[in-house]
Amino acid sequence: MPINESLIGEFQQELTSTRKMLERVPCDKADWKPHEKSMTLGHLASHVAENPFLIIATLSADELDFAKTPYVPFEAKNNDELLKKLDETSAQAIELLKKASDEDLMSNWTMRQGEKIYMTMPKIASIRMLGLNHWYHHRGQLGVYLRLQNVPLPSIYGPTADEAM
Repeated sequence: MPINESLIGEFQQELTSTRKMLERVPCDKADWKPHEKSMTLGHLASHVAENPFLIIATLSADELDFAKTPYVPFEAKNNDELLKKLDETSAQAIELLKKASDEDLMSNWTMRQGEKIYMTMPKIASIRMLGLNHWYHHRGQLGVYLRLQNVPLPSIYGPTADEAM
C-alpha cells in the first residue's frame, strides 16, 4: 500500500471526529479560557479547524518560511465558519495527499523564520507530527474546554460519559 493511502484513511477517520467536536463549540463563549495562560475557546476551536493547512503547507512546497508568508491565525465567528474552514482545509489536504508519491513523502521539508530554522524533516514526519498529532493534541484540549463548559462530548474512540457509540 502506498504511504499516502494510509495517511488519507487516518485523516478521514479523524476528520469525522474533529467535525463532531467543532459542531458543539459554544461560539457565544469564544472569549472564555480555563486559565490566564490558556488560549481562548474561540482561538482553540479556530486552530483545530485550520490545522490541516499544515499538511497543505508541507505538500505544497519544500519549506514554509514565516518571514515570507506570515502566519495570520484564522478566527471563526460561528460554527458555520469553523466547519467551512475545516471542510476547505481538509479537502485541500486530501487532494494533495492523493497526489503525493512515497518519494515525495520522503523528501525533506523545512519550517523556518528567515534564517532561523525550526525544523527540517521528511515530509511524512511533518505530516504525522504537525498535520496529525498536533491536530489530535488540540482536539483533546478542545474536549477539556467543552467539558468545562458543560457541553456533552461526542464519542471519538469509544463512548463518552455523554454519548454511546
